[in-house]
Amino acid sequence: MTSDFSAAGVRVPDSKLARETTELVRDAASDLIYDHSRRVYFFGALQGRNRDLSFDPELLYTAAMFHDLGLGEPFHGSGRRFEVDSADEARRFLRARQVPEDSVRRVWTAIALHTTPGIPEFMEPEVALVTAGVEYDVLGIGYHDLTEADRAAVVALHPRPDFKQRILEAFTEGIRPKPETTFGNVKADVLAHYVPGFERGDFVRTILDSPWAE
Repeated sequence: MTSDFSAAGVRVPDSKLARETTELVRDAASDLIYDHSRRVYFFGALQGRNRDLSFDPELLYTAAMFHDLGLGEPFHGSGRRFEVDSADEARRFLRARQVPEDSVRRVWTAIALHTTPGIPEFMEPEVALVTAGVEYDVLGIGYHDLTEADRAAVVALHPRPDFKQRILEAFTEGIRPKPETTFGNVKADVLAHYVPGFERGDFVRTILDSPWAE
């Protein structure tokens, strides 16, 4: 089952909010990020189905589609983690459309925590499933939890040519201008691999060098 709007039995929500989300991200993001974000939605929804989780497809779709917008050039000078920039963009978008504040909070949290393993899985389904979708598409975590046919249906709709190298390049370009935002998170690994001279923050050294005498 594959069309422009469905894959592996999962449908993109047919709503004004979802259509406007698609249009915004289609215009603002590269093909790489757009296709990745759509796969995150499909893989997250499929994981939700496997885990028997009840989730709001519209909120999951919005969070998945916005989750990497903060990597874009408009945010290179923000001085903030790209996850926060992405989450704030989603919040502005949703508030402008009078979406209930609890729903806005869920989307913001899902995006802000999508690179923080070990926490989202214990939160609301939309929060857990954005991370599950990201981890599936980028890291291959839970790869065999989905069938080969389901994977193929999603990838047929949104292919991933040379995805591993291209997404690492996108991460590098998105965070290179603000390396301080990688302290204590996984994106420090990206800069350590791809930016000559990068020195990651050291948590122990930060404690020992703090202004406290003891």
